[in-house]
Amino acid sequence: MIIWLISLILLTAVVLFITEVIPLDLTAIGLLVVLMLTGILTPQEAFASLSNPSVITIACMFILSRGLVRTGALEFISEQMIRYSKGEEKRALTICMIATAAASALIGHTPVVVLLIPVVMSICCKYGFSPSKFLIPISYSSIAGGTITLIGTSTHLVVSDLSAKYGYGAIRMFQLSPVGIPVTMLCIALLYLGARRIMPDEKAPVCELTGKDVPLYLAELTVPPGSKLIREDPIAFFAVRYPTVEIIELIRGDAVHHPDRERLSVSLSDILFLKASANDLVTILKKRLLKLPHGVAEGEFEPFGGNSLIVELVVTPQSRFVDEHPTRSRLRNEFGMQIIAVKRRGSHFSEQELGPLRLTVGDVLLIHSSSERLDEIRRSQDFIILEDVHHGIINRRNAPLALAIFVGMLAASTANLLDISEAALTAAFLMLVSGCLRLQDAYRSLNVRVLLTIVGMIALGTAMQKTGAAGAYAEMFLTPFRGQHPAVVLSGFILLTCILTELTGHITATVILLPVALSTAISIGVNPKPFIIGVCFGASCGFASPISYHTHLLVYGPGGYRFSDFLKMGIPLDFFTWMLISLLIPLLWPF
Repeated sequence: MIIWLISLILLTAVVLFITEVIPLDLTAIGLLVVLMLTGILTPQEAFASLSNPSVITIACMFILSRGLVRTGALEFISEQMIRYSKGEEKRALTICMIATAAASALIGHTPVVVLLIPVVMSICCKYGFSPSKFLIPISYSSIAGGTITLIGTSTHLVVSDLSAKYGYGAIRMFQLSPVGIPVTMLCIALLYLGARRIMPDEKAPVCELTGKDVPLYLAELTVPPGSKLIREDPIAFFAVRYPTVEIIELIRGDAVHHPDRERLSVSLSDILFLKASANDLVTILKKRLLKLPHGVAEGEFEPFGGNSLIVELVVTPQSRFVDEHPTRSRLRNEFGMQIIAVKRRGSHFSEQELGPLRLTVGDVLLIHSSSERLDEIRRSQDFIILEDVHHGIINRRNAPLALAIFVGMLAASTANLLDISEAALTAAFLMLVSGCLRLQDAYRSLNVRVLLTIVGMIALGTAMQKTGAAGAYAEMFLTPFRGQHPAVVLSGFILLTCILTELTGHITATVILLPVALSTAISIGVNPKPFIIGVCFGASCGFASPISYHTHLLVYGPGGYRFSDFLKMGIPLDFFTWMLISLLIPLLWPF
């Protein structure tokens, strides 16, 4: 009976993690509550997950990565990327992927992608490249690079601590590198060969807004009754009459369409997201080809000139505004911004439709703000301003010290002088007392949602072990593999981990399946270590779904992607990395 109960709790948790009907951190807290109230875990067992070393280590890594970014210790990466790309698309893509993978191996994939999105946009704007051919490869490279070291992804830290807890030893700093490096090389090679052909060719809205004789401005305008645009191809129409106008998106209902990929005729009440010169925009409005949305008077049409701008922001994983209603949040008071619209994974929400919406990671906000208030946004960790490059870097004189602290942490952990949790906590403390990072910035760098999700899932994993559910699931998994070689069983388990990662995210898949992996190995009488490592890498094969990693959500909007774009490159990457991992792990960690 108890196994049925834990199975029901697990199924409910998975559904909530996939649908996000309620916030992930609230789901995690709910798991703790339910496991205690049902008596499956005692309060001591449930709360033990709060003090799990992996939770402390991941929190410290958030602080360390933020310190490296804020001191400018990583600024050279973007400078060298821009310098050596030299206007060649292949060269630029290769440099971006290698730099992303290398940096992700050391400070984790999410902060690297947050740092590099505006850099990549700048390179694409400068040389006329399409950002959509770069941003998914950047996200994929960050995930692959994160597999090289223990600290490259929170997945490895969680698995390492759970492995030690179950008596199979922690994972050392570079113990995973013999598999992580080939996986990274394979991913970069496949992306180099396929990304430019397979990825869409979308233009960046922020490109060419400045630096020309006639500055260009972003606008979101509605098609009124009687407009000559109705039933016309918008690209062809404006190319002849208003050459500065570039149609970026056509919004019909709540669906976002890209004119370069879909030839659509304009209909009444369509919304056109475009950029153009101030003169052309004003002329278009006067001729009633388009009108201002939301009933704004033409006399108030200030974004096209002066000190007022329309820009795009991306919500980061660390944003304080995640799960807040945009119209009722502190955005207007704190930053003085007017939200014009929000875009989420191919859907568009105008200002009038924002009431029930809650912001989530990767949402793209189209805002109207003064240039002075944009400086405040740059200094925050809540948003990425797409046309910016490193405006938020401060305290560069502390960059050598921040690097020394970080390298010291790596050396102490690699030499086994300190456990990774001890080394990370010491390094975070030194980062703060040395002035490399302010205490306020450290608190804001902590992604509480991720930490609480890990806490809840660790408690669930403990419950699965305690109730015998993990063993029951292992028996179910082994049924089709009876009599097979352990390498075949391991390969099947890696594939299962990969699939669950695509559906629920890497942390959820890791903590659910690690107890099952241990039970599976014990059931067939082999060394559990290859299965532990298999969970590490299986959870890193999260290329085909935008929900498997935060980095995918971050690039979704800026790249103008659809869900299918992640499948085009993601499925081949999942397949080939699965095959490579299945071959290498038994060689390096024998059964």
